[in-house]
Amino acid sequence: MGINHKDENLQRGLNNRHIQLIALGGAIGVGLFYGSSATIQMAGPSILLSYLVGGLVIFTIMRALGEMAVDEPVSGSFSSYANRYLGPFAGYLTGWTYWFMWVVVGMAEITVVGVYVNYWFPDIPQWLTALATLLVITMINLTSVKAFGEFEFWFAMIKVIAIIGMIVVGLGMILLGIGNQGQPIGFSNLWAHGGFMPNGLQGILMSLVLVMFSFGGVELVGITAGEAKNPRKSIPTAINNVVWRILIFYIAALGIMMSLYPWNEVGTNGSPFVLIFDKVGIPGAAHIINFVVLTAALSAFNSGLFSTGRMLYNLSLQNNGPHYFGKLNKHLTPKRGILFSSSILLVAVFLNYIVPEKVFMYISSVATVAVITSWTIILITQIKFRQSKTKEEVRKLAFKMPLYPVSSYLALIFLAFVVVLMAFIEEMRVALIVAPIWFLVLYVGYRLKKTDSPKNSNK
Repeated sequence: MGINHKDENLQRGLNNRHIQLIALGGAIGVGLFYGSSATIQMAGPSILLSYLVGGLVIFTIMRALGEMAVDEPVSGSFSSYANRYLGPFAGYLTGWTYWFMWVVVGMAEITVVGVYVNYWFPDIPQWLTALATLLVITMINLTSVKAFGEFEFWFAMIKVIAIIGMIVVGLGMILLGIGNQGQPIGFSNLWAHGGFMPNGLQGILMSLVLVMFSFGGVELVGITAGEAKNPRKSIPTAINNVVWRILIFYIAALGIMMSLYPWNEVGTNGSPFVLIFDKVGIPGAAHIINFVVLTAALSAFNSGLFSTGRMLYNLSLQNNGPHYFGKLNKHLTPKRGILFSSSILLVAVFLNYIVPEKVFMYISSVATVAVITSWTIILITQIKFRQSKTKEEVRKLAFKMPLYPVSSYLALIFLAFVVVLMAFIEEMRVALIVAPIWFLVLYVGYRLKKTDSPKNSNK
């Protein structure tokens, strides 16, 4: 399926630094700054092993996507590949599920914005903050793509600098006693409170669900880099760099966090980052960190809303979505898709009104199923992609999947295992009910689309 001229215009304003930071910004958000407290309670310090294993699987998924993206750099990314190698319904399901994932992740992001604002203003209702956030970010996304890219670049840069600063300052406290009357804190908190694996293997396994949710968004680099001018160079660099940066950020940041603060005292009332610096007693640090994590949530939500509008636009171009979403406004942004996604996000505002204390877990569970579906289709598509190639064509692939096909199948087994684990976590079971309903709705929608538009079937 070709890329028309309008689709090219949609991407013109994003250069390489924007692409790198958008991908980083989408993945380093609520999972690290807020969701990490829940994963720490599940596994204790051994959560570091969960992130290491999860990161390895994510790297495998990204390399699968990279192999296809370098060989066939197209605008629709893995939705287009699914359409080509698995069939039209797979492309339809992938595109709409990825849109759904970012809508749900957006719900999680605006939920925790309310938590961070409550740190300063405890009397402001969470739902009101969520609504204000939705309105402001929607307005940003309706401006030009270049303005969005610049805004997101600095949004993401703030949290990247903050995490690096937190790692450096944290090491100073641990090794040199900076901020602790010169007494080095050391690493003993990693094993002093029930051992490194206080909840045993079960704790590590149960934490894998939220850990995988934390990594949701890394595949965004495949969408943005898919139209790069020099894909053979930029896509491998982007994929390798983003995955390893995220892995280092998560493991280093959480390792330092649990060294400074006993894991069993890290609560879920606000960000663990804020609690740590408040406990250590650096003047004003808690307010600074709260601002940073607030920026992080806004950044990830900003990237997510960008993705939803763009995915609806691409679905329309592929005849897999209403033609209504296929028009751009005068700023060359997919206004109709963005506004439609924003209207769906009002559900999060309602959930924050009726169940503010449980909304994060409910939303993250649904998002986890959606992102696992997207990753699963990437892996299956890559297997079909490779099987379609001759030996000579495989030899010419510029960015081969490591250890294929073993790595592909192991990653698929791991993702299936994570879905099974969700059945054992009460708050996560809602996702196992929502997912089949969502897939049924998509299937019915697809059949109706085919029945309604026979004249378009050959387009």
